[in-house]
Amino acid sequence: MPNNEYDCLKLENQLCFPLYAAARNITSAYTPFLKPLGLTYTQYVVFLVLFDHPEINVGELGKTLYLDSGTLTPLLKKMESEGYLTRHRSKEDERITIVNITEKGLEMRETLREVPAKVGCKLKLEPEEAKELYKLLYKVLGNN
Repeated sequence: MPNNEYDCLKLENQLCFPLYAAARNITSAYTPFLKPLGLTYTQYVVFLVLFDHPEINVGELGKTLYLDSGTLTPLLKKMESEGYLTRHRSKEDERITIVNITEKGLEMRETLREVPAKVGCKLKLEPEEAKELYKLLYKVLGNN
């Protein structure tokens, strides 16, 4: 005998699950294109921010990517060791770390230019559907 009192606990009634599964599915679609370059998906999105903001502080980078400094710091250290960026303390406030993309990092722009289209071809969404989903997801993110 079904108990409607617990219907809220059914997996098919959870908005969080298809969001979680879709996010994993989409980010894994990047792997065949990023792995040969020695990049993770998170490093890829850091590059996307740095291409638009060649100098940014870690706090702003984290805010843009919805990542905390505990996640970003080791990632940035690795990218720095690969020569893609530099980090230094702000002269105005030593508590703030500034990230700058290097020439080697900027060269990745050409390498990564085709990745969005290659991944987009794998998605089973029409362009209008993708735009609507994008808007809805950012609406959800704005409700945090």
